[in-house]
Amino acid sequence: MTRLVLLTLIILSKTAVSQVVTDTLPPADTSLRIINLNPYVTQNIDSVFVYQFSINKDQERYYWFLQNAPIGLSIGKSNGIVSFRAARNYFQSGKLKYDFPYRVEMGVQSLTDPTDRVDTFFSILFYNTEIIPSRIKPSVSGTVHIDEGQTLSFTVQCESGSFPIETVLFSSSIPMQDYKPATSCGDAFTWTPGYDFVKETDSAKVKIVNLTLIGATKFKIRDTATIQVIVRNALDYPVAKQNYQQVYQSIQVYILQLKYAFLQLDKKLRKTKNTRLAFDLTSASTALTGTILNTSSSEDAQKTGKILPSVGLALTPIKEAVAGNKPVEQNQAAMIRSTIKRLEYMLQDHVLTGERDEQILVKTAKLKDELKQAQVQLIDIPIDFSSDMSEEELNDYFNNPKVNKKYRLSKR
Repeated sequence: MTRLVLLTLIILSKTAVSQVVTDTLPPADTSLRIINLNPYVTQNIDSVFVYQFSINKDQERYYWFLQNAPIGLSIGKSNGIVSFRAARNYFQSGKLKYDFPYRVEMGVQSLTDPTDRVDTFFSILFYNTEIIPSRIKPSVSGTVHIDEGQTLSFTVQCESGSFPIETVLFSSSIPMQDYKPATSCGDAFTWTPGYDFVKETDSAKVKIVNLTLIGATKFKIRDTATIQVIVRNALDYPVAKQNYQQVYQSIQVYILQLKYAFLQLDKKLRKTKNTRLAFDLTSASTALTGTILNTSSSEDAQKTGKILPSVGLALTPIKEAVAGNKPVEQNQAAMIRSTIKRLEYMLQDHVLTGERDEQILVKTAKLKDELKQAQVQLIDIPIDFSSDMSEEELNDYFNNPKVNKKYRLSKR
């Protein structure tokens, strides 16, 4: 009886213990999950990366996939093995970047149940232990030729290495003015040398300027680029054109003054000629009248006829005294007229052609010489322009056919 009771107690105690153990065990692992996910991966270039992801279930019944993966990264659909070879040419071509975290979205899904799926991501960053120097490369290189007044402009470009260039320093072999320096990559350097930059003492009318650009990284690693600029002596065309126009206008004004002086001389010569012609006609008519009266039957008429020829002869010295010949004025008028013609021809022959006449200095010098020569030649002739006649009136008088005929050279 006692043994039966003990056996019953043992069975009851085992049942109780079994019930207690059953109640304390955790539930079965039924949710799909990745058990070895590494959320952050760093990878050196020129190395091979291989990693296998695992899940808490039979992998043969699931498949793996990647989204938004960088170039070269792949995963085995059936085994979850991620492989990647960080080739250097990916980075040299710009397809991949250093020190940039790439977010790679990945997932695993059941082959039979679409709802049995896990989506997650991890980040991969590539680094390089080799230090690649950064280079400063302006958009122009070697030797550059420019003229005075011409703007030199170029962009300071940089070839980024392991550490980019952050500051750019500029220096010149000679002092410069009116320039815009470049202080960082991508900035534009501009400079316009003045027309007095090249001096008369400079050899071959050029001046050489060496421009030095020094780029530095945050670790003070420097790279230097040098540009040789040859500045040629050039013409300040706006100033040269202004000088030309001043000389041109001076000649035009001087021509008007000469035309007025010619008009005054020509009027005096015309008045003298009319006076002498009147004396000649009077003298001739007096002599003719005396001849006619000499043949008259009247003695008084015959006496008068003998006196009149003497009277006609007496008019000749009076004519010379009152309106003598003016050879000096005649020569002056002819000289002024020929000078006017020559100056007008020079203005027409030395007119500027095109927007930028390369012979402007030669033409200006020639016009100056012609003006000076004309002024010296006519230095003894009083030139005054106090008339209220217009330029058109003076030109009409000067170009009058009668006046032209009067001063036209005779053919021999």
